[in-house]
Amino acid sequence: MTTFRDIPGRMVPDLLSALALLTRLPLPNHRATGAASAWAWPLVGAVLGAMGATLASATLWLGVTPGVTAVLVLALGAMLTGGLHEDGLSDAADGLFGGWTKARRLEIMKDSRVGSYGVLALVLVTLARWSALTALLVHDEYWAALIVTGAMSRVPMGLMMSLLPNARGEGFSHATGRPSGKVALVGVGIAFALSALLAGWSAVALGVAALAVTVALSILALRKIGGQTGDILGASQQLAEVACLAVLSALVR
Repeated sequence: MTTFRDIPGRMVPDLLSALALLTRLPLPNHRATGAASAWAWPLVGAVLGAMGATLASATLWLGVTPGVTAVLVLALGAMLTGGLHEDGLSDAADGLFGGWTKARRLEIMKDSRVGSYGVLALVLVTLARWSALTALLVHDEYWAALIVTGAMSRVPMGLMMSLLPNARGEGFSHATGRPSGKVALVGVGIAFALSALLAGWSAVALGVAALAVTVALSILALRKIGGQTGDILGASQQLAEVACLAVLSALVR
């Protein structure tokens, strides 16, 4: 288990590992550090947010409408991550609400097929993300919003991995490992620092929104399957992203 004291000496390996773990970006050879890189996950989110904002600036400059631009930004995000979090959301929705026992729920979540709950979750969450992002694009308030949302929405994953047991004992989350609480809190601090720098006092509302999602999903996962899985972590990112975008779109003038 990586401790807080280990972080300064392994910043570059952890950052490369975090990028390789959460994105499909082509990277130089690196040493995988698994959950030890949890502190850097918000930085990965910020990078992805900046890439989305760059695309938005280019398409808006070319005269593309905010609605279509929002679709392109969401599509870019999905391609850069390989749909990792969207897949987790759909599988988590199917498993948590489609089974009657813990074993059956975990079995459903492991199934690659998408059921009705998964489809509904993907459609509704994506629609909510698109709606909030479109509002931010219309008001030209998207650069900081995409960066801080990318960072803050990766906070729940580290916290849940640190605080909750693995429900399955195998799979992606189990293989990644478990970060210490202090390592996860470094990620929280990075996300809050970025949010405060770019969004000011809105960082408080963003933190509350992300925390609310983390608590609610953690309680549900504990009751339904006894802990977290990779799918639960993916769902936490998507739900936190929706919550943060909703807060920021409500604050635009």
